[in-house]
Amino acid sequence: MTAEAKTVTPPLTERQEARRRRILHASAQLASRGGFDAVQMREVAESSNVALGTLYRYFPSKVHLLVATMQDQLQHMHTTLRKRPPAGEEPAARVAETLMRAFRALQREPHLADAMVRALTFADRSVSPEVDTVSRLTTAIILDAMGLDAPPTAEQLSAVRVIEHTWHSALITWLSGRASIAQVKIDIETVCRLIDLTGAGAGAGAGAGAGAGAGAGAGAGRGSRAGKA
Repeated sequence: MTAEAKTVTPPLTERQEARRRRILHASAQLASRGGFDAVQMREVAESSNVALGTLYRYFPSKVHLLVATMQDQLQHMHTTLRKRPPAGEEPAARVAETLMRAFRALQREPHLADAMVRALTFADRSVSPEVDTVSRLTTAIILDAMGLDAPPTAEQLSAVRVIEHTWHSALITWLSGRASIAQVKIDIETVCRLIDLTGAGAGAGAGAGAGAGAGAGAGAGRGSRAGKA
């Protein structure tokens, strides 16, 4: 804890949460139609029936808004994947299957995926809390797929970080047309083999749970759903 007091954001009221959901829905819809450039704050405000000033109080910039949209999409993916967990016997295979399902969900909404990934790329320090939440959600998805019976070790968390970086890089190269779906699959399966080196296969079941705590914190708008994994 630093000497500088941290600002604690009070929880949203039911009305505020409903307004936030409308904003995220409008953001996802606009991004799905035209990508990053199609998400204009004035249009988002009009589509979600909120004042422009109100929109900026919730999301100070388009980058903040689109990173929050990615949080929401990942939260929905996480919920879907928990209802239908991967079927592989080994942790590495389950994680690879999970990430490819998430990738295919994003593939169905390429403009939305491109907008969200570009926002993450453009994010500066002011967007750090939102970016951290995206990272925590991705970690939670991977840990749930691993199905660990105990808290992850430092070595396992290190492997998860490398897997996250590779998945994000694979998204960027696919969106830019520099990698095929087949190449993305190979890259994901290759990096997931790191899990085998951490001993995660010993006593790891297919059940979810180890990553549950890491996934707290994403918003709840249900806009255009890339997350139907």
